[in-house]
Amino acid sequence: SRSAAVPTIAEEHTAVDVVTTIAAPTLDEHEGMDAAALKEHEEVTKIKNVGTLELGKYQMDTWYFSPLPKELLRDKGMIDVLYVDEFSLNFFTRKEELLRHQRKELLGRGQRHPPGNEIYRCGNLSMFEVDGFEERLYCRNLCYIAKLFLDHKTLYFDVDPFLFYVLCEVDERGYHPVGYYSKEKYSDVGYNLACILTFPSHQRKGYGRFLIAFSYELSKKEEKVGSPEKPMSDLGQQAYIPYWTSTIVDFLLNHSGDNKSMSIMDIAKKTSIMAEDIIFALNTLELLKFVNGVYFIYAERAHLAELEKKHPVKEPRVDPSKLHWTPYINDVKRDKFSISSKKPSVEADTISA
Repeated sequence: SRSAAVPTIAEEHTAVDVVTTIAAPTLDEHEGMDAAALKEHEEVTKIKNVGTLELGKYQMDTWYFSPLPKELLRDKGMIDVLYVDEFSLNFFTRKEELLRHQRKELLGRGQRHPPGNEIYRCGNLSMFEVDGFEERLYCRNLCYIAKLFLDHKTLYFDVDPFLFYVLCEVDERGYHPVGYYSKEKYSDVGYNLACILTFPSHQRKGYGRFLIAFSYELSKKEEKVGSPEKPMSDLGQQAYIPYWTSTIVDFLLNHSGDNKSMSIMDIAKKTSIMAEDIIFALNTLELLKFVNGVYFIYAERAHLAELEKKHPVKEPRVDPSKLHWTPYINDVKRDKFSISSKKPSVEADTISA
């Protein structure tokens, strides 16, 4: 038998009468870093500078170092508790400072939601789009908070080129942030998500997958395919691989109509998942085969039904009808990630159902 890494679908091979399932490759979050760079990264970030983060009614133990402004750290270089106003994301090192700020905001009838535009509301979940250029302090502070829980090798605080999508739980007291993701306003490599975080106090509620699904709903509105920024962290892989596999299985089983054959590009156009990520997911599902020198997808409906049990689409789901958002207008002819610019299907991508 013969195996290979992620294939080019139309690539020619000389094997005859060979059927091989292609093994899924591994992703390295430290790709591109040499030993010296890795060591420097570990030295800088190995000592936490914040013990606990208090956001709203939750206190969360931090996981990693964050390059907070020096005026916050003062002489100690360490903050036992960092107090954050959940609506403005202003930082305080003493509880009484936070309470004084909140009383002032209440008297002044300050907003009890993130800045920016509310673009989605369904039940008790709301999503706000915040422009990094217009709300620099809010978005920078969001990045500082994220770094307390993400072991990124780099984290950029030039927030101007980014949009931030802040997910909130809504109650009578206001809009309480539970997580967010960011994306570049325009990515020349097709990324639809740069950084993603569900706050530890709200993990295991399905919000990470919700944020990922939301990023693809925006890509559908833009009529583009998209992909998360690479290389991904371990946590990123744990979130994205289940999303890709469940979405593709659900699409092939329930949304492909009566089609007996379908290409990877057809799947990409309907799901807005980039072709290379579809190939990765098909490898993971062991649906990508190599027969007589040609790669193709083989998926019987009975097998897809079994895979659906193992890889279900979980709640909460994004309801596209509740999304009110208009994308930036780009030149379709020059945008290689626009679905309208994609070439027709090729025979080599055939799926049998």
